[in-house]
Amino acid sequence: MKLPALFSSLFPSFARQARPPLSRDKGDTLLLLAACALVLAPHATEVPPWAALTAGSLLLWRAWITFQGHRLPPRWVLLPLALMTLIGVFVSFKTLLGREAGVATLVLLLAFKLLEMHARRDLLVVLFLGFFLILAGFFYSQGMGAALVALLSTLALLLAQLSFQYTGATPPLLQSLRLALKILGFAAPLTLLMFFLFPRIQGPLWGLPSDAQSGRSGLSDTMSPGNIANLALSGDVAFRVKFLDPAPPQSKLYWRGIVLDNYDGRNWTRQASRIEQLPTASTSVPLRVQGPALRHQVTLEPHGKRWLFALELPQSAPLMPGLPAVVRPNGELVAEQSIHDRIRYTAISHIDFALQPDVPRSALYQWLALPPGYNPATLQFAAALRRTSADDLQLANSVLRYFREQQFSYTLEPPPLGRHAVDEFLFGTRAGFCEHYSSAFVILMRAAGVPARVVTGYQGGEINPIDGFMTVRQSDAHAWAEIWIAGRGWLRVDPTAAVAPDRIERNLARTLPQRGLNLAGVIELNPIARSWLASLRFNWDAINNGWNQWVLNYSPDKQKSLLQSLGFSTPDWRTLAMLLGGGATVLALLAWPLLLDRRKIDPIQAIYLRFCQAMARKGLPRDLHEGPRTYRQRIMQSRSGLSDDKKIAAERFLMCYEDAQYGTVSDFSATAYLARLKLLLKQCR
Repeated sequence: MKLPALFSSLFPSFARQARPPLSRDKGDTLLLLAACALVLAPHATEVPPWAALTAGSLLLWRAWITFQGHRLPPRWVLLPLALMTLIGVFVSFKTLLGREAGVATLVLLLAFKLLEMHARRDLLVVLFLGFFLILAGFFYSQGMGAALVALLSTLALLLAQLSFQYTGATPPLLQSLRLALKILGFAAPLTLLMFFLFPRIQGPLWGLPSDAQSGRSGLSDTMSPGNIANLALSGDVAFRVKFLDPAPPQSKLYWRGIVLDNYDGRNWTRQASRIEQLPTASTSVPLRVQGPALRHQVTLEPHGKRWLFALELPQSAPLMPGLPAVVRPNGELVAEQSIHDRIRYTAISHIDFALQPDVPRSALYQWLALPPGYNPATLQFAAALRRTSADDLQLANSVLRYFREQQFSYTLEPPPLGRHAVDEFLFGTRAGFCEHYSSAFVILMRAAGVPARVVTGYQGGEINPIDGFMTVRQSDAHAWAEIWIAGRGWLRVDPTAAVAPDRIERNLARTLPQRGLNLAGVIELNPIARSWLASLRFNWDAINNGWNQWVLNYSPDKQKSLLQSLGFSTPDWRTLAMLLGGGATVLALLAWPLLLDRRKIDPIQAIYLRFCQAMARKGLPRDLHEGPRTYRQRIMQSRSGLSDDKKIAAERFLMCYEDAQYGTVSDFSATAYLARLKLLLKQCR
């Protein structure tokens, strides 16, 4: 007994309720819905939640209609719904133009179009919208994972498109998948040729000017209680570093970013007079240095601001073609333009230095300013420390000793602070993150007459043993202080180290207690499992970094270097045009045999044409509009000189051809049909 019959005999009630197999139309439609769901998935977390829920609901509605075999909803139902969602897009973004509003509109348009598929052109609209949304997915991420999702989505759309192309019996899904993979394989050489030889442009291709600041995360040019703590919750990559010289210890990994001077009682900001002003002298700053310099390559992720990051402290600005940069007297690295694309530069830094040691004290008044009417207890405490301290260094050490001895805690969730925030922090809550400690320290030092300022950047990083790159994440964001000492210049003081030394010696994850669900409370991972997971993470991170370095960072300079390595000493656009045209010609010549092979018709169709030619020679030509069934009826009713035996053979030939070409269920293979048709054709002759 066959397995289906055995199953039906054992479970008769289930067999009676079992649904028949899906028809071809339903199967093709569900395949298209699955492909569209894969296309829309990357956009689900980027569009407004209501838009994602609406698109998902429309997909489910279309799937339910397909399963039930109901009619598609009329336009008078769809048009009001579409208008409501368009109004929702306008309310969410205050515009219908721009990147975010445009992508949200296209997501909803694709979902609605699936409910309005009445003709072949509607299918093409859905497919083209799907391909466009695949490209739009690179607005959010251009990493390796995004590329793999885009490739799978493209394959799914090709598979759905192929399934609708067949007018006769559809091939098995595996055969269609092989054909879709073959199409992608044919497109790969042209894609690589265009990637390497098409003229590269400087800057991002995936944005509009109005969207330049959107979707960026990183350090701000202001600091207030809580903003760095919020940034520390992000695992996004800020930049990666490849050390060309031996890397310093973890405690020396201070990546200098922004110097904050002004305090208004709540927020720290940069001096307005120097925010946009670049030094007019040189791109270097005078330093007294000790020890060798440390060379390192920084691959900076786009953050929409102008500042660069380097190991503290670079003496000169890195050279970046097309993007001038300077190092300011306060040690900030600043580019001439905002960073909207991933860039790579080489920095040369010194970790033992003296910054501005010979500046007269009278020129440092701006780093002593405090707003009046704030934090009276802090001012009194600073005055008391000043009276008991012999010099400025002893004063700084007294403040650090106060942090260590008074049971301060290091936390991402400090209590909220009021108007006198520093008073409440120093003598009340005594709980905070790095911005609380650096801010309080600088205010105490200024109140005691010592020039001081806040510096924000990143501290630490994680070396990947697979590729040797150090990854610095947003969670490594940090704030520390600088004080000016006569004869020694600006000295770094990190008050966080006095409270949580592990934050500086190790990293943030090992300093703070675990928040939320503890994995160890659910499942205990043994050392082997932890090691395996760490190795998997490092390998994936190395693959992503390689993708960033060699694919996303394929800049005009890299393209020029590639052409020079091929023997072109001074490549220009003419060289690129010549190579691109020559490569396209070679690919066309290689593809020509495939195009010739494509002209070959199906063997069954070929033998049918031979039959029609034989009948035409006997005075029974087939009309252009005539199908095999009508042609068979006319042959059988004709009174030509065709014998009855040949008429019967012709009738059997056309019935066999009709079954082979248009039949949906058959026990014969294409080879068996072909052999039978050849035999019947011989009998007709």
